[in-house]
Amino acid sequence: MEINIPEIVAEVTEAFMKYEKAGLENDVEMINELFWNDEKTLRYGPNGTLVSHAALSAFRRSQDIGAWERTLKDTYIVTFGRDFAVANTESTRSTADGINRQSQTWVRMPEGWRIVSAHVSEQP
Repeated sequence: MEINIPEIVAEVTEAFMKYEKAGLENDVEMINELFWNDEKTLRYGPNGTLVSHAALSAFRRSQDIGAWERTLKDTYIVTFGRDFAVANTESTRSTADGINRQSQTWVRMPEGWRIVSAHVSEQP
């Protein structure tokens, strides 16, 4: 299995940054599109565990956060072959103390790269 095929890293990086932009703009439709639409989709976060695309979508729709800013640091994207990748990053916000951590598992589906599992945590 090839690790970090340059064009695959570029594809996943593009999908990751599309997700980042959607998150910062609170673009719920794009966020929903980038998560695997399945009952096995999983997201762990400070607000609890969400299992299924429907639960994740309902959670995002219930959040009225508006647009916001953060600075990414130490972002790592590793691809395994042509259809599987993990992305990990830390971020800081000027309006909050601490470091946020985020990890995503990406899989190439027929409709494109999708997040099948994610984890968000905050470190004070």
